[in-house]
Amino acid sequence: MCFHFKQTKLALEVQSRFNATIDNPVEFKPTSHINGFKYPKTPLIIDEKPNIITHYDCGLIPSWANDEEIKKYTLNAKIETVNEKPSFKNSVDKRCLVIANGYYEWQWLDPKGKAKQKYESRLTKEELFPFAGLYSHWVDKETGEIKNTYTLLTTEANPLLAEIHNHKKRMPVILKREEESKWLSHEPIEHFAFPYSADLIAVKL
Repeated sequence: MCFHFKQTKLALEVQSRFNATIDNPVEFKPTSHINGFKYPKTPLIIDEKPNIITHYDCGLIPSWANDEEIKKYTLNAKIETVNEKPSFKNSVDKRCLVIANGYYEWQWLDPKGKAKQKYESRLTKEELFPFAGLYSHWVDKETGEIKNTYTLLTTEANPLLAEIHNHKKRMPVILKREEESKWLSHEPIEHFAFPYSADLIAVKL
C-alpha cells in the first residue's frame, strides 16, 4: 500500500518535469513526509487539464457519499478490482498523476509486525515521478462546498518491493514517462496493472 510519500522538489523543477504550470503557488509546499492519514492537499495533474498542476486532498470521497468518513478507507485502491468497488468505479475515467519523488514503506521484522524497519523507495537520482491516481469532486450537502479528492492505485509488488512490503506485497502504480499521457488519455486500466520495473531503489532509514 502507499500512505506515506514525499515531494521535496521546488516549483520550477516540478513545472519543468511535467511541462505544466502550478495554478496556485501558495498551496505548493515541498515536504519530506506526506502522511495520507492527515488528508493533506498534494500536487497532481488531472486528465481534464494536463498542463496545470493543482492540489487535491488525499482520500477519495465518491460523489454519492453522505459525508467524509469514507476517505479513511479510500487512500489507496487496488487496480485489479477498482472497476468493481462502489467507492471507485465512478472514478475509473477520472485519471490523475500524483506528483512525488519517493515513498515510504515499513518491512515487518516479525510475523505480527510489532517490529518494523522503515524504507524509502525512489528512483536512483531522486527524480520526480507520478503515481497513477483517480479523483472525485464531492459536494458537501450541508455547506455546498466542493471537495476535490483522490486515491492512489496499487498493484502487485515487484521482487524488490515484495521483500520490503512483505506482509501484503503491494506497491503503488508508478508510471513511466511514456505511460503518463496514456494514463491521462484513459487507456484501459488493466494495461497498468503490473509491477513497476524501472530503476527503483530502496533505502533503509
